[in-house]
Amino acid sequence: MKALFIGGTGTISMAIVKRLSEDPLWEVYLLNRGNRSSEVPANVKQIVADINNEADVAGKLDGMFFDVVCEFIAFEVEAVERDVRLFSGRTNQYIFISSASAYHKPAADYVITEGTALANPYWEYSRNKIACEEYLMKQYRQEGFPVTIVRPSHTYDERNIPLGVHGNKGFYQVIKRMQQEKPVLIQGDGSSLWALTFNKDFAVGFTALMGNRHAIGEAFQITGDEILTWDQIYQTIADALGVKLHAYHVASDFLSDVGEAYGFDFRGSLVGDKSVSVVFDNKKLKRLAPQMTTTIPFHTGVRMALDYVLSHPDAYEEDPEFDAFCDRVIESVEKAKGEVIGKASGNP
Repeated sequence: MKALFIGGTGTISMAIVKRLSEDPLWEVYLLNRGNRSSEVPANVKQIVADINNEADVAGKLDGMFFDVVCEFIAFEVEAVERDVRLFSGRTNQYIFISSASAYHKPAADYVITEGTALANPYWEYSRNKIACEEYLMKQYRQEGFPVTIVRPSHTYDERNIPLGVHGNKGFYQVIKRMQQEKPVLIQGDGSSLWALTFNKDFAVGFTALMGNRHAIGEAFQITGDEILTWDQIYQTIADALGVKLHAYHVASDFLSDVGEAYGFDFRGSLVGDKSVSVVFDNKKLKRLAPQMTTTIPFHTGVRMALDYVLSHPDAYEEDPEFDAFCDRVIESVEKAKGEVIGKASGNP
């Protein structure tokens, strides 16, 4: 069987590509710009092209047919419209990577199923994913385009530390603050529920959908079974670092408002996603992938990730702007507390 991955070298897709590369039933192709070729398994074939150059891609795919095409880098409707033109009649299944952030925020019930309404007024990224899903399902209903929708939640790998609040340069500065035993910002009161999935576990569920006739015309969320509070997530990271956690809780709305002034989009990532408790019901997926479960719990996965991060510091950027922002937020909140307490005690 032949599988084509558009992208194929990201956090989620690389784990799937590596898993399939070890399966003799699959012949795997990547279509991308070739920027991470050294990390691709030797038996994986590469088609070097810019997917946005439709004419060039059409020429390079001429005469080729794939059992499955997996789209990991489409974020707007125009991209999936292009894919429908490119792959209609060239594949038996087209898997589109959407996002669990597309679910209504806040949902009527914290237990999320594939039937939960899609609506996110806080994050354009999520609204674009919803629009992509709607277009593809219309193509399925009207033209028979063989789409499968996959909605990942927070998936990480051995090079990434999943966090709630960080700057535009990623998680590294938060790790530095923990190492320095400085307070770290956690949205809300830290008690909201969240699902974290290691990419190798995600790959188990995803590959079970590939080539599966029962997945056509359907949407599936793929997450692990482990549910943690955000305080537990940060405490697990601190434990792995061997430091004391100094958690500083700040309302998500406050972070959204003040973050905007400093160029941080917390409205989308927090109010539209990570500040809301979610527990994913994966019964639908497990009917097709009964082997899908959490084999790498967070306390194990985060140690794997920290081992890599701390041994490759040159691969990550410090973020002095975000560091200063954290200090400024904490100082401002403490000052406000003092003023309110002072007035309550009769002090001016």
